[in-house]
Amino acid sequence: MKELFPHSAKTGDIVVRVSVSFLPEQSEPAKGRWFWAYHIRIENEGEARVKLVSREWVIRDGRGGRHEVSGEGVVGEKPVIEPGQSFDYVSGCPLSTPTGSMEGRYNMVASDGSSFAVDIPRFPLVAPAVMS
Repeated sequence: MKELFPHSAKTGDIVVRVSVSFLPEQSEPAKGRWFWAYHIRIENEGEARVKLVSREWVIRDGRGGRHEVSGEGVVGEKPVIEPGQSFDYVSGCPLSTPTGSMEGRYNMVASDGSSFAVDIPRFPLVAPAVMS
């Protein structure tokens, strides 16, 4: 699992795993645009179902700029994750620099109606030319 999802965080019974890929075909470095796709897997290791109701992201660029994004659900859904199950989705992030990072949290509701936050691990956004 570590190879597929190198970044992970566990909050209570919920594990959030992240894999990120640079997308050269959607990036235009000459125009100051770099684009990444990230794959998230949310695993419920607990005994009760949970529902993801909203998200909060902190996106940082290579110049130290900070951008906060929040909204309902993920990719147009508010998934319910049963015990022992997981939910996967893929989204993307453009930046005006070839490096940056993302991190955040999901706001969840347990089957008993209680709300809790789940950490999304910080993960780097690095264009390949920068890694050499």
